[in-house]
Amino acid sequence: MKKQIALLAGDGIGPDIMKEAVRVLEAIGERFGHSFSFTPAAVGGAGYDVYGTPLPEETLKACKDSDAILFGAVGGPKWDSVPKELRPEQGILGLRKELNLFANLRPVNVYDALVSASTLKEEVIRNVDVLIVRELTGGIYFGTPSERREINGEEGVVDTLVYKRSEMERIIRIGFESALLRSKKVTSVDKANVLESSRMWREVAEEVSKDFPEVELEHMLVDNAAMQLVRSPRSFDVIVTENLFGDILSDEASMISGSLGLLPSASLSGKGPGLFEPIHGSAPDIAGLGQANPLAAIASVAMLLKYGFEWEEEAQVVDQAIAEALATGARTSDIAEGGEQVFSTSAMTNAVLKALKASTAV
Repeated sequence: MKKQIALLAGDGIGPDIMKEAVRVLEAIGERFGHSFSFTPAAVGGAGYDVYGTPLPEETLKACKDSDAILFGAVGGPKWDSVPKELRPEQGILGLRKELNLFANLRPVNVYDALVSASTLKEEVIRNVDVLIVRELTGGIYFGTPSERREINGEEGVVDTLVYKRSEMERIIRIGFESALLRSKKVTSVDKANVLESSRMWREVAEEVSKDFPEVELEHMLVDNAAMQLVRSPRSFDVIVTENLFGDILSDEASMISGSLGLLPSASLSGKGPGLFEPIHGSAPDIAGLGQANPLAAIASVAMLLKYGFEWEEEAQVVDQAIAEALATGARTSDIAEGGEQVFSTSAMTNAVLKALKASTAV
């Protein structure tokens, strides 16, 4: 089967990890008889440098014409002085809006081989398996006005948090649907003791829960959720929350696994291509040095196969290959401990590909 994939490498280590992700996709194609056509396109600072915008029209068209989008990373100090509306991060924000990518799925798992890499105790993190479902196109990141203004004769600033009930309902429903396939528990995270938006969020979660009687619903304030994620992460199954809270909690949860360089994400709409990306940043200080950890990008390939194309077997093979590569001792510098051999970006991918070719996963 042939699929068209847009490759948006972006900035910093984006091109480094994108190259490795493509290698894994090509290996999957060879093993399972699929073929992929790749369309590279500029985004973020790379888009601004060439086209004067972080989301060129050519890039948006390439994404809309594709079956899925593989994304690298954007941003870096090079563009700190660029006007807000032209900053690299506007590229990914613009894609979310233009493609209606309202649902962000971020799995948090701990590989057995890396239990000691986390700063948390082994007995706390072993066998953690959490899925964070984050609303992605609403909330304070997109509300208007968002501006500096004079307030009672003094310089001030206004950011606006806006949600419609329908936007809340559709993401919360995805949280419940995801829980049905897992351990049947949803933790809805809000700040209902302070924010009116969170009070509505809690109301909608209660309404949606009536359609899923077999799924347990608990409400948790975001500050408590942040504490419980590092105190008792195994108490969570699916966390569903709004944009800002989900951004912060998912980055916090990434450290359970030991490194930001390990975790993927999927951004989905009701229809059209999904976008799959590692959750780490652009790390411009190590760009081009062969030091970036490619595993989050490779795990994003697995999510692309699973959620983008509904190829469960292919996704399982990639996930298993990552785990087996780590079990053999393959480590990049961000997850290597004292005395362990440090693998380059390409060497880590080589270890994954070796495990993939030997894999018996079905």
